[in-house]
Amino acid sequence: MIPPAESLLKYDNPVLVSKSTDRKSPKGRPLRVSPQQSADSTPIPPPPKPKSSLTDATKQESEEILNAILPPREWMEGNQLWMQHVSSTPCTRTDVVHLEELLDTKLQQRQARETGICPVRRELYSQCFDELIRQVTINCAERGLLLLRVRDEIQMTIAAYQTLYESSVAFGMRKALQAEQGKADMEKMISDLESEKHDLKKQLNEQRAKCDAIEKRENEKRQVEEKKHMEEIQFLKRTNQQLKVRFYNSIQKGPLDSLITVLLPALRV
Repeated sequence: MIPPAESLLKYDNPVLVSKSTDRKSPKGRPLRVSPQQSADSTPIPPPPKPKSSLTDATKQESEEILNAILPPREWMEGNQLWMQHVSSTPCTRTDVVHLEELLDTKLQQRQARETGICPVRRELYSQCFDELIRQVTINCAERGLLLLRVRDEIQMTIAAYQTLYESSVAFGMRKALQAEQGKADMEKMISDLESEKHDLKKQLNEQRAKCDAIEKRENEKRQVEEKKHMEEIQFLKRTNQQLKVRFYNSIQKGPLDSLITVLLPALRV
């Protein structure tokens, strides 16, 4: 296993925990030795607790809380298991300034984006926030636990947004694939409609040609009929005019002769 990379979170020096070649020795049964007390001996009072015991207990409790908030990291190097606990050394103003400078340096070295989504920037700021939690927890454990709740809430919110983003990307990809499939179907439908349109245009042109031919033939037929009709009218007009002339001529010759002259051609017709 590769040793963990350098972090903005301050750790103590790594400690060798165990080796894979070590074998556990069997536990020996402890010897029970009863102290021999004289009959006239009196119980010895316990020694007075030193004043630093309370401070040590508080420090130990802070370290336990700190290890619970920021658990130690472990890694294998060869056949050896190493462990590194979070530092419990109180910080100063200089440490905070150094942390800010180190954060800016890391952002610049790893070329983190200033805006938008950037995993590198998020990782570095998470390490910086953990370091601030460590510094606050050493001075006030309750304040550190409250910051831990804030950190967990932020991480949960980011995880929810990430899940929503992934689901939206999957939904978009699914819709894109459906759109591609629908695009092929629509292209086929458009091609069929274009072919049908071409056939309908061809039929329309044929029907228009037939209509024009029929209209031309009917116009010619009508012109012939009109010409024939006009000729008949002209013939009848001439006939009428000739009859009028004969009628006037017959009136001048005599009434009976004129009547016979007029009626004979009519009877013949």
